[in-house]
Amino acid sequence: MSNDVSATEALADFKRFPTWMWRNADVLDFIGWLREHNDTLESPDKHVGFYGLDLYSLYSSTRAVLDYLDKVDPQAAQRARYRYGCFDHFSENIEAYGYAASFGLSTSCEQQVIDELIDLRQQFAAYMRQDGNAAMDEFFYAEQNARLVKNAEEYYRSMFQSRASSWNLRDRHMVETLDALIKHLDRQDQHSKIVLWAHNSHLGDARATQMGQGGELNVGQLVRERYSQEAVLVGFTTHHGTVTAASGWDSGAERKRVRSALPNSYESLLHETGLPSFMLPLRNSRASNYLREPRLERAIGVVYLPETERSSHYFYATLPEQFDVVLHFDETRAVEPLERSALWKEGEVPETFPFAV
Repeated sequence: MSNDVSATEALADFKRFPTWMWRNADVLDFIGWLREHNDTLESPDKHVGFYGLDLYSLYSSTRAVLDYLDKVDPQAAQRARYRYGCFDHFSENIEAYGYAASFGLSTSCEQQVIDELIDLRQQFAAYMRQDGNAAMDEFFYAEQNARLVKNAEEYYRSMFQSRASSWNLRDRHMVETLDALIKHLDRQDQHSKIVLWAHNSHLGDARATQMGQGGELNVGQLVRERYSQEAVLVGFTTHHGTVTAASGWDSGAERKRVRSALPNSYESLLHETGLPSFMLPLRNSRASNYLREPRLERAIGVVYLPETERSSHYFYATLPEQFDVVLHFDETRAVEPLERSALWKEGEVPETFPFAV
């Protein structure tokens, strides 16, 4: 249960790149609606939760573990501070740690973070002597943060090895978190349905794309392998419009124009329907029979480089094997960051701008 009193306060901790992915008008509205919805329900067991899956929060996760242990087991908190102190001399520059540990320039913190996770899990029974689901929720939160620290430590070391290695670690972590959340909710007899929101490149089955051919797996593939037909993979496509994205990692948010989709791409084919938006079922549908020939498909993440779009954002895929359903919005509109810089407000000059005038 969060102590935040407003949707704005609930989003205040999102401070690292890309802040606009969560600190935006749509998420703000959704959290406000979610609070109002939950307030109408008599039983807290029926409340809808909002959880994170990624591993880009090593330092805030260490603080979450320490805050929990300070409350329930001060001696264990001392041990955790000693172990997590392994990262201290990098001044929260986790990429610098990954580089140094990967190339033998600094001692790895791998064993310390593993030991902390094991230690925490071994104390489960003792910590559960407190009453009710609140104790279970607090332990679950601390355990997931300790597991995140372990996985993030390995991830940042792997960044300097191969793309496939670090990508696979990250997506495996997300699915481990999903599995843990499902078990946690089932333990409380909630048997919940879960909606997992991420970019297409994470959610479409990697085996149906060039990613899989390059040795990469993803959330969509792992979820299908675990949950089979119980999982429904939903993709989003667009032909043109605007997007909020950066020009490089750790750069500021810009409002960019999304170029019209390339010919022979799935997006171009869906554009030819003339429909502004529609849902396309692909699981055991007649439409899937006509879409099995591999085509180009576009993926736009937090970085968008239209000047090198073909090489930076397009890959070959087989859509009916990648997704169960596709939602196509022919024209898309950029998400609105809560903090709108001058760069974002100005946007990109449209192609029709009269330069010769």
